[in-house]
Amino acid sequence: MPEMGTPTLDQLQVFLTVVETGSFAAAARRLSRATSAVSYTIANLEMQLGSALFDREGTRKPVLTKAGTAVLSKARAVSGGIDELRASVKGLLGGLEAEVTLVVDVMLPTSRLVDAVRAFEAEFPTVTLRLHVEALGAVAQLVQAGIAGIGIGGVPHTTMPGLEQLRIGDVEMVPVAAPLHPLARNPTKLPGEARQYRQLILTVRSSFTEGQDFGVLGAETWRLADLGAKHALLLAGSGWGLMPEPVVRDDLASARLVRLDLPEARDCFYPLQAIYRTDNPPGPAGAWMVQRFVSQAK
Repeated sequence: MPEMGTPTLDQLQVFLTVVETGSFAAAARRLSRATSAVSYTIANLEMQLGSALFDREGTRKPVLTKAGTAVLSKARAVSGGIDELRASVKGLLGGLEAEVTLVVDVMLPTSRLVDAVRAFEAEFPTVTLRLHVEALGAVAQLVQAGIAGIGIGGVPHTTMPGLEQLRIGDVEMVPVAAPLHPLARNPTKLPGEARQYRQLILTVRSSFTEGQDFGVLGAETWRLADLGAKHALLLAGSGWGLMPEPVVRDDLASARLVRLDLPEARDCFYPLQAIYRTDNPPGPAGAWMVQRFVSQAK
């Protein structure tokens, strides 16, 4: 078998134009070339690949062969990759970041995250977006360590040097328990009554913020580093706990969980803020992402 040559980008572009326009003559007009030049380019491409790409016999218009159909998808992928490369380089030359790394708190409502991510990728298709999900103070750890450029978190970071903070709203935290839990069966709650029962709380995996958690009222606690595990244990009746209202909205509506009227946990909100390092502020794409979160809170 003879050794195959390496097609050029120009050959692939001519091939794709012939397919799109339906004829060598139409492709020549679009490319501002002579028809003979287009035919010559395709002939060289076929010679390099060792296979005919078009069936020229018995038809006025060139028809793709089986080999041509197989090459078509590959050629489109190469052409698309080149277009993305050009767009990325153009963005970099204009000061646009090559990538943005975002870390968000598990307390952030999923709807807000989805909105921001989808809008970002539509606005900046050439910028790679990397995403981490952490809990509480671990968000600040990734930002301070330079692993993430932007953090969306809820624990105050005023004691951490070198971090800028921008308030982006809050999320309501509601005390809940399964319907058969003693706190759910008793509608009247006295101050301090919740301390008699096990509380499930979210804590931080990392030693960076060891011991940080949110809304601890119970004397007996189970400390969990996963909001999904906490949710499942609440549904199973293994304790009571504070949960972001959007996470348990459907459970409350279907009575899988009961909202507790606790004197100590009324009007409880988890503040959310965007953070980034003072010495490494976000570029145009990252700043746009921060403003998207700000606009959601208005």
